[in-house]
Amino acid sequence: MKTSLRVLIAALMMLMIASVPAIEGNSSGKHNQGAAGCTCHSNAGGVTVGENFPSVYTAGQSYAITIDVNGGTQAFIGGFSLQVDKGTLGNPSPDVQIAGKSATHANSNQRSFTFDWIAPAANSGTVTVDVAVLNGNGNFQNSGDGWAKTSISIAETVPMNTPPTISNLILNPSGPVGVDQPLTVSYTFTDADGDSEVNSQIRWFVNGTIEPTYNDMMTVPNSATSIDERWTVSVTPSDGMDFGPEETCQDEAMIVDIDSDGDGVFDNDDAFPDDSTETADTDGDGVGNNADAFPDDAAETTDSDLDGVGDNADAFPVDASETMDSDMDGVGDNADAFPMDASETIDSDGDGVGNNADAFDDDATETTDSDMDGVGDNADEFPNDATETVDSDDDLVGDNADAFPNDPAETADTDGDGVGNNADAFPTDATETMDSDMDGAGDNADAFPNDANETMDSDADGVGNNADAFPNDANETVDTDMDGAGDNSDAFPEDASETMDSDLDGVGDNADAFANDATETLDSDGDLIGDNADWAPNDATESADSDMDGVGDNADAFPNDPAETMDTDGNGMGDIAQAALVAAEAAAAEDAAAKRNMIIMALVVIGVLGGGAVLFLRRKTEDEEEVKTFDALPIAGFQPVAVQPVAVQPVAAQPVAAQPAAQEPTVLRQWTDEAGYTWRAMSDGGTYWWTGTEWQRR
Repeated sequence: MKTSLRVLIAALMMLMIASVPAIEGNSSGKHNQGAAGCTCHSNAGGVTVGENFPSVYTAGQSYAITIDVNGGTQAFIGGFSLQVDKGTLGNPSPDVQIAGKSATHANSNQRSFTFDWIAPAANSGTVTVDVAVLNGNGNFQNSGDGWAKTSISIAETVPMNTPPTISNLILNPSGPVGVDQPLTVSYTFTDADGDSEVNSQIRWFVNGTIEPTYNDMMTVPNSATSIDERWTVSVTPSDGMDFGPEETCQDEAMIVDIDSDGDGVFDNDDAFPDDSTETADTDGDGVGNNADAFPDDAAETTDSDLDGVGDNADAFPVDASETMDSDMDGVGDNADAFPMDASETIDSDGDGVGNNADAFDDDATETTDSDMDGVGDNADEFPNDATETVDSDDDLVGDNADAFPNDPAETADTDGDGVGNNADAFPTDATETMDSDMDGAGDNADAFPNDANETMDSDADGVGNNADAFPNDANETVDTDMDGAGDNSDAFPEDASETMDSDLDGVGDNADAFANDATETLDSDGDLIGDNADWAPNDATESADSDMDGVGDNADAFPNDPAETMDTDGNGMGDIAQAALVAAEAAAAEDAAAKRNMIIMALVVIGVLGGGAVLFLRRKTEDEEEVKTFDALPIAGFQPVAVQPVAVQPVAAQPVAAQPAAQEPTVLRQWTDEAGYTWRAMSDGGTYWWTGTEWQRR
């Protein structure tokens, strides 16, 4: 071909190419490019991926996903490509197309795209999502565009396990139980998560002490029980992940003796309580004397395989093909893969470790399960902890024991209030999480959450108990004088010795001798009569002077007669009136004596004149003057003293003029002094005292 022709053809082809517009990317989308990115385009940068995938997922849950093309040019042209390794995609918007686990745009006129992602089934593990986005600049070429890609990891949420419970825990039989009966426990297992029962713990107790021989057994054989024992049982349920609360059976079996075989010998004394043909075992070999071929030889009773060796000495008494068991493991040397190792007889997986020692006897890659949790040490993150195998948040606490398995900052929530112990100010109190004033009392229970000095206001008076002198009395808060009575009810709030003034007289009850009488406050002499009303406020023996004579009523013999105060002789007549009467009587007696003397003198004169006849006159006895006697006043310390009558002797008429008779003095007043002496004041002006034998003038 000529050179000119080649040039012409080339020019025509270039023209044809130039006349066809270029396509801006794949406008109808492209699947499975999320990981690689939009490599067919140059990348001017400035574009980021917008997405709302969750950081963790719950198995089977549907999530509404939006993919945004952020940044880039102002052209409203974009697209995306995404693939997810787990879960399914669905519910695409009209501008999205889905193919299996891949999604992409259906047209390039959008910068935001939506669809649903349904999380995979439980235990699927971490999900990986790869996304690429592109923004075109609108030049319909693959240059000048911007794109970006990202990879997203979504962890699986492991739900918390709810521990199981049990109910209807029954011991059968219970009450009095024959020693020949087995004991069986039954119960109902319940698990809120629907988990099956795995390795629940059953513990049997004899007379209150655990019997470990029958741990985790539903039935205790009758051979285990003895007369007079008391058996009960407890169960701790397990779902293989957590143990639930232990439940102790309320039933109890009391083991009693019986004669099981009816041979007339109680089981407790019968060596063979279930065999009516046997009661004794002389050699103690477990075979009754009746059936024992060697009743006196405890070492032998039978030769079952007739090999000439007693069954006890024969390692295989019923197998004629075996007699030796070098390692004494129960398997004859002929059939034992490890004849010198009593712990092994078989090696199923041929890994050189016997089945008994091999935790995975059918798996040659695993031999040890240190914590016996069913997961080999090679795959177990906690090979020595049977309760744990996984640690999702890498906080060294297994997911089963971690209350926050996806939060490395928290592992426990002791009080179950949803706040981890590290962030909870009260990790053991479900009602509290904060202590704003750091006073040790949680905000919920603290009446003053922002005051570290107060936490309670028992009487709800707005004053905290610490500052309230009366924390249980809403009417009181202050006790100024600290006398135990609040200022509001204290009549004397600044006087610690007083709190009440019952009679409102301004004097407190404690100091007021008459707390209920506003007219009185003092009783100086202690006679129970107030000083205001007491005539003698300092004399406990007197309180009134009715006749105002200056002598108190108690000491005044005549309290209503101001002229009299004493009645020395107790005759009802005052001493003053009695003295006047005595004086009057003495005057009358003196007059009578004078008259008698005058008559006598007249008769004498007549006699002389009449011839010397002498007349003797005798005073009649009835005319004899009575001398009054006065006894001492009936007062303590006074001694009664009788006044002796003075006899008047008859006077013979003398031829001489008669002389007037001497007048006897009368007693005006008599008393006894503090020394015990008795005194008299006489009408002649003299004062006499009684010496014990006579009256002597002072």
